[in-house]
Amino acid sequence: MADGGRRRRAFIGSFTAAGGPGVVTAAVHPHSGALALLESVDGVPDPSYLALAPGGRTLYAVSETADGAVAAYHVHDDKPRLAGPPVPVDASGPTHLSVFGGHVLTANYGSGSVSAVPVRPDGTPAGAASGVLQHTGSGPHERRQRAPHAHQVQPDPSGRWAVSVDLGTDSVRVCTVADGVPVLHREFALRPGSGPRHLAFHPDGRHAYVVNELTPTVTVCRWDAATGSLRPLSETPVLPGAPAGDAYPSGIAVSSDGRFLWTATRGEDVLTTFAVEGDHLHLTAAVPCGGHWPRALTECDGHLYAANERSGNITWFTVDEETGVPRYDGQVEIPAPSCVVFD
Repeated sequence: MADGGRRRRAFIGSFTAAGGPGVVTAAVHPHSGALALLESVDGVPDPSYLALAPGGRTLYAVSETADGAVAAYHVHDDKPRLAGPPVPVDASGPTHLSVFGGHVLTANYGSGSVSAVPVRPDGTPAGAASGVLQHTGSGPHERRQRAPHAHQVQPDPSGRWAVSVDLGTDSVRVCTVADGVPVLHREFALRPGSGPRHLAFHPDGRHAYVVNELTPTVTVCRWDAATGSLRPLSETPVLPGAPAGDAYPSGIAVSSDGRFLWTATRGEDVLTTFAVEGDHLHLTAAVPCGGHWPRALTECDGHLYAANERSGNITWFTVDEETGVPRYDGQVEIPAPSCVVFD
């Protein structure tokens, strides 16, 4: 159950341009982790990625469109309700967002930037973006890395820094927000051509893991919150053998006890399990994701959830406590799902 004995809920984003219903809520069974669909709300184009405000009373969504926007929803009951019209982020194609320092930050893939949208004490946006940090640079992949492509932005475990991952520049940027403007602290290079997509922190606050989209690997890094520094240590393949076709790693998650790490890979449509061994990862198993094109992967209360965009379903798995290997348990059908978050 969620805090205070409340029924736990899942919030699911989807691509309306591909037939998705918008933002969907589902009840989460307290033992099996099974999802039961409750309500949906449209009105915002392509609400592909979601994030909850602290306290869980406001849900944010990016509108992953050429214009780019952030929408806020009240979630006092099972049907999310728009808290006002979406506000522009002054950037193109936002793919991810998070809450940081009184702002909603968006990672804008199309324009290769990070935007800060100020929020009021009640959690609703106070207006359009108050500042944008434009990334610069490129990478060796001729088609995918001609320009910056920010794919994710999130706070570090200390809450002091915002960390953004850029697929186009093969780098991770560490930022702060000053007077409503994202400000670059330092940029850290990963292997050229790796195409970093998403980053997950270890519960110890001293390690970070970057899943790379252009080469199917995970980069293990040391993280120093005192100085806002990231140091790559090792790189591990996410597949047990050469893929039959193109492979596009997408989601990454770390268990709450820090013993296991999981990735999702599109194309091959698998979930891979790693044992966390200090500064290294050990690949232990790869299982089918239960659908096609797993865009996102989320862990909650000993279960894994994969949002399978092209097969139109959310699948869930029970994680073996000893091995960390997920076992398929069930699914719900939702057209073009893109992410799952939990209250």
